[in-house]
Amino acid sequence: MKPRFGWLLAGCVLGVALVACAKQESGQQAQQTTTALSGKIVIDGSSTVLPISEALAEEFRKQHAGVEITVGKSGTSGGFEKFANGEIHITGASRPIREEEDALCKKNGVEYIEIPIAYDAMAVVVNPQNTWCDYLTVQELKKIWEPAAQGKIKNWSQVRPGFPNAPLTLFGAGTASGTFDYFTAAIVGEEKASRGDYTASEDDDILVQGVFRTKGALGYFGLAYYENNQDKLKLVAIDNGNGPVKPSRETVLDGTYQPLARPLFLYVNVKALDRLEVAEFIKFALANAGELSNEVGYIGLPEQVYELVAHRVERRIKGSAFGAHGSQVGVKLEDLYKIEEALEKSAQ
Repeated sequence: MKPRFGWLLAGCVLGVALVACAKQESGQQAQQTTTALSGKIVIDGSSTVLPISEALAEEFRKQHAGVEITVGKSGTSGGFEKFANGEIHITGASRPIREEEDALCKKNGVEYIEIPIAYDAMAVVVNPQNTWCDYLTVQELKKIWEPAAQGKIKNWSQVRPGFPNAPLTLFGAGTASGTFDYFTAAIVGEEKASRGDYTASEDDDILVQGVFRTKGALGYFGLAYYENNQDKLKLVAIDNGNGPVKPSRETVLDGTYQPLARPLFLYVNVKALDRLEVAEFIKFALANAGELSNEVGYIGLPEQVYELVAHRVERRIKGSAFGAHGSQVGVKLEDLYKIEEALEKSAQ
């Protein structure tokens, strides 16, 4: 019996050793796969989406040091132009693609997949020395920003009775920015309808500094830029008829911060998805965008939306779920992509 037990023990030891070797070899192969990934990914587009794109790029590089990723900020419209011309693989957008941008993509043979990655709330801010304005109504914002206000509404006293006789100096998104498109659609009622006599920039940091240095300033940009500069700015609540509400994760997700809550997007070139590094980056983005968006001051989407969009990428569903109509106010992504998925299944 002893010899048989010895052989059995030796066999077990040998089996354990083989399993350990197999695990070690598997681990080495996985490590080789990770480090072997290489290539270049070019991302551009919205300055609002920029902090998310940069966070995704930074974390992706930690796992795939051989992949070179460049991230620019040409604005949503500028990014779509480069994207449609085939100059970049991915573009960030703070509004859905518009009909003329979609047409340019078709003309140049660029097919794309729309990927929502986060919610954003537009922050309306004033200088910290402003003691009189804690909230503004949607109608007051329209009165300030509509085209008819140009050269006329130049003083805080003209906005609301009781506001002081103080110069009103405006800072806002540039015309190539998706923030400009969405803000004008939400507040004025028509995309791109705005007064022109204000300091405009696609660079939100310039707008932050402008409001900070000007006592009578009023400006708007993505919530993340307010949260990163809270010591320089004062946040203004918005009253859409149901009382003043400030932007936050809770008020965006429960729908009470309207009409200035919106989705943010990445658009990826379908041909670029044939490249392993791009495909892996998009997979990484969908798995990590929620957490990283929250870390940089935005609002991660409900998990259900990321799952619906992952299916979109897997099945290569091209185009926009918004129908290439641009900014749409108050749309719930989970409803939109559920409808799209149901339509696709019924067509099969």
